[in-house]
Amino acid sequence: MLAAEDALELTPARRKRTVWRLDGGAGSDEHIRWLLARGYHLLTKGMSGRRAAALARQVRRWDAYGDAWLGEVAPPVDYGCPVRVFVKRRLKNGTFCHTYYVSTLSLPSKGHFLACYDDRGGAEVEQFRNDKSGLGLAARRKRRFPAQKGFILLTDLAHNLLADFWRRALIGTRFEGYGLKRIVRDLLATPGQLIFEAGELRRVELLSQKQFADDILICLEKYCLGD
Repeated sequence: MLAAEDALELTPARRKRTVWRLDGGAGSDEHIRWLLARGYHLLTKGMSGRRAAALARQVRRWDAYGDAWLGEVAPPVDYGCPVRVFVKRRLKNGTFCHTYYVSTLSLPSKGHFLACYDDRGGAEVEQFRNDKSGLGLAARRKRRFPAQKGFILLTDLAHNLLADFWRRALIGTRFEGYGLKRIVRDLLATPGQLIFEAGELRRVELLSQKQFADDILICLEKYCLGD
């Protein structure tokens, strides 16, 4: 978290306008207290199933929310700052399951809070999902810190190049709806070669038996020639 704070230059004034959204694996009391002490807002899922069940027994009123129910309780511990704590109940295989959430945000209702937490379709989240599958990030690990930094820079470069390729070459074609994974797997993994003369690209040749070869050839020529 400190690394993100340094990289994003989150001054005390900026931290007051920054909301951390944490999944259950990061929603420990220690993490919550640390973020609040640094002046951040947060929207987090608690990581203790036993605590969630205990908090559920304190709920006096359950409100329906989709296929679940929501209740509000007092904070189970002192987090050092005012927070709101919500409990979600849902039925799974005939048994009630519970999770709890902690937030500093001022929202008009419990439903608004959970809708905000569940709103994972932001551009950054979708970008990470696409990069993880399209660039095979889950299968790549670097142990040394310099290698990790280099890997991050290469990933950013690959993402930006593919985004530029999609915008300049694929919009308006049959491939416009392709995500990052399909672009890499179905389009760019096509055997071929680039023919240069005097340092300039003269011709693009692709294996003709490959699916989409003719169409992707047009897209590549359009991209390389800057049309």
